[in-house]
Amino acid sequence: MRLDGRIFLLENPSSSPIWPAIVLFSGVAAGLLSMSDPQNPPPNSDNFLQGEPSPEELEAAQAANEADALAAATAEIAALKAKNAELADQYLRAQADVQNARRRADEEITKGRKFAIESFAEGLLPVLDSLEAGLSIQDATPEQIREGAEATLRQLKSALERNKVIEIAPAQASKFDPHQHQAISVVPVEGQEPNTIVGVLQKGYTIAERVLRPALVTVSAPS
Repeated sequence: MRLDGRIFLLENPSSSPIWPAIVLFSGVAAGLLSMSDPQNPPPNSDNFLQGEPSPEELEAAQAANEADALAAATAEIAALKAKNAELADQYLRAQADVQNARRRADEEITKGRKFAIESFAEGLLPVLDSLEAGLSIQDATPEQIREGAEATLRQLKSALERNKVIEIAPAQASKFDPHQHQAISVVPVEGQEPNTIVGVLQKGYTIAERVLRPALVTVSAPS
C-alpha cells in the first residue's frame, strides 16, 4: 500500500485491526490531493460551490412552469365558456321577453281600435231609447215634447262628458283663443276690449283635451 509517498506492506490486511482506519484515511487523503491538484479539478466544482441548478433541474423547472401555465389557461378558458353560455341564455330570455311584450302591445292596440267606440255607443243607447219613447206618443202636447227633448239633451250631454267630449262655449267679452275659437266676423263694439268674444254662433267641442271642433264666434274689432 502507498500513502503520501510511503509504502506499507501488510501480510494479511483483512486481519489487521487498523485496516478500516487505513482505508478511510487513504480515501480522505486521495480526495484532498485531487482537490489541491490544479490540473485535475473535481467535476462541476463551480456549480457545487455556488449552488447553481443543473441543466436537468432547469429543464424540470421549466416543464413544471409550463404545466402550471397550461392549467391556468385551461381554467380561464373554462370560466370564459361558462360566462359566455350564461350571457347567451340571458340574451335569449331578454329577446323572448321583448317579443312577448311586443305581441301583448299589438293585441291591446288591435282591441283598442276595434272597441274604441264601445263605451261611447253604450252611452248613446239611453238617448236612442228616449227619442223612440217620445216619438211613440201620438197625442203629446207641446209642453210634453219640450220636456222630453230637454231630458234627451241632458242624457246626450252626459254621455258625451263621460267620453271626455267637452263643449267649448266662451263667455262674452272673454279673450279670443285661436286654438279653440274660429272667428266668423269682426264687429266694432263700444266699451269692449278689442279681440274679445262678442257672441257664439256655434259651440265647439274637445275630446280628451284635443279640439274636435272649434267654436264659431264673432270678435270685437280693434279700436
